[in-house]
Amino acid sequence: MTTFPVVFESNGALLAGRVHRSGDDLLERQPAVLVTGSWLTVKEQMADHYAAALAARGYTAITFDFAGWGESGGEPRQLELPSRKIADIAAAARFAASLSFVRPGGVGHVGVCASAQYALAAIAAGAPIASFGSVAGWFHDTASVAPFYGGVDGVRDRLERAAVALGVLRRDGSVVTVPAYEAGNDRAGMFLEMDYYANPARGAVPAWRNEMAEASWLPWLTFDGLSAADAVSVPTLFVHSSGCVFPDHIEALRGRLGGPAEVAWGEGTQIDFYDQPDQVAFAVEALDAHLTATLGGPRPSA
Repeated sequence: MTTFPVVFESNGALLAGRVHRSGDDLLERQPAVLVTGSWLTVKEQMADHYAAALAARGYTAITFDFAGWGESGGEPRQLELPSRKIADIAAAARFAASLSFVRPGGVGHVGVCASAQYALAAIAAGAPIASFGSVAGWFHDTASVAPFYGGVDGVRDRLERAAVALGVLRRDGSVVTVPAYEAGNDRAGMFLEMDYYANPARGAVPAWRNEMAEASWLPWLTFDGLSAADAVSVPTLFVHSSGCVFPDHIEALRGRLGGPAEVAWGEGTQIDFYDQPDQVAFAVEALDAHLTATLGGPRPSA
């Protein structure tokens, strides 16, 4: 396996990425797949995990940190800003298509959890992505996400705190932060018990800064991750289970897409699909078949 860093620009910010390939021959053109992870995360978490598995199957898998996160530039830091992430995905797709070791004919995208809804929006806005795969995709609007935060009152409280944090940011440029994950802390971005974010052997890696800009609640809680489906016609695969978030949304999205769409129903919880061997193996097998059919895949056509 070969990995090496890359850098590209998105709206004036330099984004830090990583290329994952099997072997060290940069003369071989391989199909390219962008891989992105959940909200509040960096590339070294679930994105790199899936990228390594796809690279082992002959794809050039590219991960990157969104603007304001990880090794990438961009201000404000630690701000979950859907519009910025959507633009970054489009920039990453254009960058991937420019690489001489990438096979012409289209770039794929695999979005794990929340980044799947950003990828869907990027494709709807014209990002040059020819094939889309969602793994445990989180697609929400305010009505569906509110129960996670205590209903309308919980949403209102978070929006009020976010408005105060946004005022501080506008006044002096300071970013008010809360934990990205802390079990039992109602102010944290994620406050339910989740071993992935607590365990250094899983997602609590050194590259991850466990902070969220509190102003993130404003764009996160009001984002519509479902409406973009009507403008998307690229071949799509949803890898999901009844134990993942919003399984009803997956079938609804499938029916609204303008192109071919399939669902691979597996077993396991949302967090299982981030890194657990059985769920990752199931997802990668389904993704490989989908990408082979839609991008030509690493194997010769029959």
